[in-house]
Amino acid sequence: MGKQTAKARAWLLFDRIIADAAPVGEHSNPWHLVNGELEYRPDIETLQRLLAVPLLLRATVRSRVPALALDVWLAYELRRAGFNPDGTWPRGTHPRILPMPVVNLLNSLPQKERKALEQRLTKKAAIPGVTSSSASILGKNYLKQVDVILSDWATGPEILISTKRMDSSYGKNAANRVEESYGDAKNLRLRHPLAALGFVMGIRSDILTKEPDTFDWLIDLVAKLGQEEDAYHATCLFLIEYGDSLVVEDDEDEEPEDILTPPGVSVDADEPDEEIEAVPLDELDTQLDQLPTVRVVSGAPIDPRLHAGRFLASIVNRTLDGTPINLHKPARHRRRNPVDVEKLLEMKEGPH
Repeated sequence: MGKQTAKARAWLLFDRIIADAAPVGEHSNPWHLVNGELEYRPDIETLQRLLAVPLLLRATVRSRVPALALDVWLAYELRRAGFNPDGTWPRGTHPRILPMPVVNLLNSLPQKERKALEQRLTKKAAIPGVTSSSASILGKNYLKQVDVILSDWATGPEILISTKRMDSSYGKNAANRVEESYGDAKNLRLRHPLAALGFVMGIRSDILTKEPDTFDWLIDLVAKLGQEEDAYHATCLFLIEYGDSLVVEDDEDEEPEDILTPPGVSVDADEPDEEIEAVPLDELDTQLDQLPTVRVVSGAPIDPRLHAGRFLASIVNRTLDGTPINLHKPARHRRRNPVDVEKLLEMKEGPH
């Protein structure tokens, strides 16, 4: 079968997991009515499966697969909330970033012409200026690669979410991650003040025993990142729990971003990536059955201000409340028609 990059292999598994969570593209409604209160309930089970993929593949931090698992899940959650699947990046299919005008052009073409153009778009990893695997957004002073985006030519960026992963060397990396995040937030927010700006950090749970003081410091600072007037509108932190036997020895220092890369152009499409043995498509299900156990701790001991449901509700609400009512109609419909938990329980229990 030859070899393929770790990222290419991961995308095959990510896509299958998302397909299981949203059969035929039908997403569950994340909004729930609980005791008269509207709540956003994130799909943590799907997040856990996605986080298990880089562990199964023994993917290093440099492959960017561990961080990509968070990006895929956040984009999936935005689609659950009802936002346009093509305008939410990374998209659920290749190419992962495709400008909405190109999508509209595809939809307007006759079937034969559309098929030919789709083949051209999907044949290459990236077409400069058209498609890419990652996107850089121009901030006030420099370009910033943003991990999860909702954008259109007509509106500009509406949601910008940055993600970070730390699975070891917490004391060494924590200060750098937080410092980077403060600068990135100010840079993006000054140029895009109306966009919903978010920050999500995933940390391995062994920080609680190895470096508890660093954990307390991170919780405090990440929470403050979501309170500053010129920083993020919402922040989130996950603890990711998995066994020591799954640890991949790796230098956690990532490649620096190229701040001179033009906006919208992939910064990593042509970079070499670690290669692993290719697997036939019909063996993907077998691999998914072998996913290691990963548990996401999204409640205590994490500050409630950093919980996933609160984060996603804040990002979605800010986007909907800051745009005209004729935009994002599916997302507005979902929020107006939440799952009534009490009625759902009554239906399951049946008549007494």
